[in-house]
Amino acid sequence: MNAYSVFLHIHSGLRYVVLLLVLLAIIRAWADWFGRKAYSEGNRKLNLFALISVHTQLLFGIVLYFLSPFVQFNSGTMKNFDSRYWTVEHLTMMIIAIALITVGHSRSKKIVLPEGKHKTIALYYTAALLIIVVAIVVSHRSLLGMTS
Repeated sequence: MNAYSVFLHIHSGLRYVVLLLVLLAIIRAWADWFGRKAYSEGNRKLNLFALISVHTQLLFGIVLYFLSPFVQFNSGTMKNFDSRYWTVEHLTMMIIAIALITVGHSRSKKIVLPEGKHKTIALYYTAALLIIVVAIVVSHRSLLGMTS
């Protein structure tokens, strides 16, 4: 098994952790925001673990980016769907999603009222998840299936 295959399997498998943690953080944030619940240590940890998981996924993705045979820098890159998607589009969408999660997490830490903390996490993490799902769907690969 070569380095590309190893990192591809790690990156593909880690997406389940990322999706689960981000989805749980979103569900809890929306429920606690509308339920007017206190912002607990459990909320903080879940949001932080979601943040850590997307940043870890980014690190593996960066390594994979430079190992991937689909990432190409030549005159045909933008003309070919696979090379354009993996060279430009996937990376761009995922960085935007990770930035939204990072900004949302950072902003929520500065807010005093629990409703504001929950609202910030709910809105930023939801926007990020939508971008992540779109990025995966646009790839023509299954949302939960392993890539080849």
